[in-house]
Amino acid sequence: MMMQNTQNVPGVAKAQETSRAAPAPVIFVGVLLAGVLLSLAFPVSFLPRAVTLMVGAICFLLPFVLGFAALRAMRRAKTSVLPYRPTTALLTEGPFRLSRNPMYLGMAIQYVGLALLFNSLWAILLLPVALVIVHVTVIKREERYLEQQFGGEYRTYKARVRRWI
Repeated sequence: MMMQNTQNVPGVAKAQETSRAAPAPVIFVGVLLAGVLLSLAFPVSFLPRAVTLMVGAICFLLPFVLGFAALRAMRRAKTSVLPYRPTTALLTEGPFRLSRNPMYLGMAIQYVGLALLFNSLWAILLLPVALVIVHVTVIKREERYLEQQFGGEYRTYKARVRRWI
C-alpha cells in the first residue's frame, strides 16, 4: 500500500455540486426510483412474492458485509471514503484484493435486492443503465485519478484485480 499526500480529487461531486459527476449512490437510487415508478405506471408480473422477498432481502443485506469490510480497510489505511476528497493510499487488501470497486459492487447488488423487494421488473431492466452511468461518469474518473496518483503501482493492481468481480 503506497501512501501519497495530494490536494487532487477524483472529480466526483458532493451531492449539492453539479460541475462534477454525481456520486454512485445517487445514480443507483435515481435509476432504481425510475424503475419503480415505471412499475407503478406499467405493472408487469415478475416473480412470485415469496421469491422476491427472500432473494431481495438477501441481496439487500449481504452487501453490508462487503461495504463494512471496505470501509474498515479504508479507515485502516487512513484514506477518505468520500470520492470528492483526496485518496492518500492505494488499497489492495481486504475486499479490494477481489474487486477494484467493492463498494460499487455492493451498491449494484443492493439495487437488485431493492428491485426484487419492490417486485420491479422495470428496475431490473434499468440496472445496466445505472451500471453504464456509474462506469462512465464515476469509475472512469476515479481510475484516471488513481493512475495519476499511484502510477505503475495502480496499473499493476488494475491488471491483477477485476473492476467488479
